[in-house]
Amino acid sequence: MKRILVVEDEDVIRDFVVINLKRSGYDVTDVSNGEDALRVFDENDGNFDVALLDIMMPGIDGFTVCKEIRKRSNTIGIIMLSAKTQEMDKVNGLMLGADDYVTKPFSPSELVARVDAIHRRVTMANKTDESSLIVSGPFELNIKSRTLKKNKENIDLTQVEFQIMELFMRNPDVALDRSEILSKVWGENYYGDIKIVDVNIRRLRMKIEDEPSSPKHLVTVWGYGYKWQE
Repeated sequence: MKRILVVEDEDVIRDFVVINLKRSGYDVTDVSNGEDALRVFDENDGNFDVALLDIMMPGIDGFTVCKEIRKRSNTIGIIMLSAKTQEMDKVNGLMLGADDYVTKPFSPSELVARVDAIHRRVTMANKTDESSLIVSGPFELNIKSRTLKKNKENIDLTQVEFQIMELFMRNPDVALDRSEILSKVWGENYYGDIKIVDVNIRRLRMKIEDEPSSPKHLVTVWGYGYKWQE
């Protein structure tokens, strides 16, 4: 069963989202505020594949819910919902651990497509049969356990971050442009902004680089994209 947690304080929007997700085969649990979201998440032992979080809510907002859920789980897919179009809202959500964002108003087809893409990623990650270990310099990426180590120390990654690392470590010293990274990680039919790649690279650098502002491994190829170096 495809389980999703929907957190939205506006009843009309929440009902619209729930109806369309149920029609697409999702088992939906919906709440109207951040406090209930964290309570329900914990009561279900985090047994959700995807969380859809509105940003602007009274009490605990969506950013805080995202941060707390991500602390509890690196495997769940998180999508932020926002009525705002400001770039900073999108960046903040992604930096806190969200995988994607959808700006209101949105169509049912766009919403379901984005949720489906996240769900496929989570499902593939949990069912992988590969057992290979990719080693690059001080890094060890274990495909089966979905873990990354640097100098034998674990680094916590979200599913998106893991897929980005896998893409780069399988293609060392190869310059990959942003559109290729977007297609490989988020899917060929991704609706969103290509800048989501840059934000996730920034987030990854904060986890893997000794000096994120001067990266040695995940380096920028100016005017093109990024490249992995041992």
